[in-house]
Amino acid sequence: MKKAIFYKEWIKTRRYFPIALTVSVIFIIYALLGVQRVINFRGVAHLWEILLSRDVVFIETLTYIPLLAGLLLAIVQFVPEMQQKRLKLTLHLPYPQNRMLMLMLIAGLSELIVIYLIDYLILYVYLQNILAPELTDRILLTSLPWYIGGITAYSLTSWICLEPTWKRKILNFFISCGIIRIFFLSNLYGSCFFLPVSHSYCPGYLSHALKPENKTDHH
Repeated sequence: MKKAIFYKEWIKTRRYFPIALTVSVIFIIYALLGVQRVINFRGVAHLWEILLSRDVVFIETLTYIPLLAGLLLAIVQFVPEMQQKRLKLTLHLPYPQNRMLMLMLIAGLSELIVIYLIDYLILYVYLQNILAPELTDRILLTSLPWYIGGITAYSLTSWICLEPTWKRKILNFFISCGIIRIFFLSNLYGSCFFLPVSHSYCPGYLSHALKPENKTDHH
């Protein structure tokens, strides 16, 4: 049953995944071309000076890309399912409903994490060739809240999509906006001081979405 659920989720997202990965990589390359442009015109020493003296990381272009990737993945995965009422049929299968929904979410999160890991790998391979390890780590730490925000956005958007009543959807939407905003409050170089607090919201709301009373009525 697990393989069948994962395969079903892959069928739903198989067109979105390569598009999201391609767009994400394009933005990564665009940001790194900006870094290379600075090196070509002013030299690596000037790049180091800017990184050490200003709140600039040269990858600000990527700020909302992980967020959009997570949000759109949840929409692609769950909105057609709810509109066509396929979820009702799925929940009638002889398999625990909470576990089934959790596997569906894990399938989506797995795709999202693959995209994020490829992004991080490209950034790391390029930056570690031109910067000191400390500067590379600080740039990657600066982008870390953006990617965790994307994972949170996926989880909360799924929560909204799976909620059957519009009043609760609207309430969930405003709650989600408040939570996601936490990840983008600070533009400080290398700052991720708010992660332990804000990330703790995600599992709670995810488990709330999986409660029987918050799922589509399938009786």
